Amino acid sequence: MDTKFIRDRITQLRLQKGVSEYQMSYDLGHSHSYIYNISSGKSLPPMAEFLQICDYFGISPSQFFDDSSENPALLQTATEELRKLNDADLMLMTRIIRRLNKE
Repeated sequence: MDTKFIRDRITQLRLQKGVSEYQMSYDLGHSHSYIYNISSGKSLPPMAEFLQICDYFGISPSQFFDDSSENPALLQTATEELRKLNDADLMLMTRIIRRLNKE
């Protein structure tokens, strides 16, 4: 894992969210060039800011570093909704997911 991965991952997630570097910087309470400086390699966010960036995208730090999912925020939302189900409904959803994966 290198700094390029972090820069590229922030850019990927930002584009999925449909926000500009300027807007994301503003939303996080920073100057207009904050995210640009990260994306261009001029700086990296400190740990507290990194956690805030993960919150901004609605993902955990482990999901940030797991690039096997193209849309981790959507996966996070689906997981949260599945956790609300009772055991019978969860088993039903599991069968549906398995059936969809076979097709």
